[in-house]
Amino acid sequence: MEVTVAPVRLVLLPGMDGTGDLFEPLKEAMGPQAAIDVVRYPGHQALGYDDLEPLVRAQLPTRAPFVLLGESFSGPLAISIAASPPPGLLGLVLCCSFARRPGPGLAVMRAGLLELSMRLMHSRPMRAPMRQLLLGRYASPRLSGMLQASLAQVSVAVMTRRMKEVQRVDVRDKLSLVRVPTMYLQALQDRVVPRRAAAIIQQRLSALRVVKLDGPHGLLQASPEASARAILSFCGELQPASP
Repeated sequence: MEVTVAPVRLVLLPGMDGTGDLFEPLKEAMGPQAAIDVVRYPGHQALGYDDLEPLVRAQLPTRAPFVLLGESFSGPLAISIAASPPPGLLGLVLCCSFARRPGPGLAVMRAGLLELSMRLMHSRPMRAPMRQLLLGRYASPRLSGMLQASLAQVSVAVMTRRMKEVQRVDVRDKLSLVRVPTMYLQALQDRVVPRRAAAIIQQRLSALRVVKLDGPHGLLQASPEASARAILSFCGELQPASP
């Protein structure tokens, strides 16, 4: 009997913007054969991690095995879901993410400066610094335009709430409950999430596979081909064979 292998569905949870639009370069690099779902967060509802988790769970595949990818802001959410896994979850990918407040790259946005920082993020003078922080030398006109367009879709109140969530999150205890294979994509030029964020996760999840790639915090946008190769290789190892 011939055994066929179906592509594993990949479910993408977005970064701080929550729009999912910034996954477009990765989707292109994955190719037309890839089965990809993009979860999008409300742009005008100030929801925290506890509010977002049921919304995400409701959008997960119910009839097909899948791999869950949490980018940056969504990493703690993906960890929480994997700790109490839905049916069909085969693996977990964390990209430039964290299990607890990453710092020190986000320290400037704490306390009373937080809302002001979020307002400035939406202002014209901050466009260049934001591009440099998130994309660095990879800030092409296309990526810069995509970044600005995605931020424009999200209110200051929503961005402020999400940043507050990042500042107080700690899901390290949930890592010991994660039983599925897990890969961490680490950007070597990340100016937002320090390298020790992966080490902290690995302390509680010893089987974590860390893949280091050249690129900024916006790794999936700036280095989509290398990211796609790593993700496809990881998913390929998890593919369930069917007769």
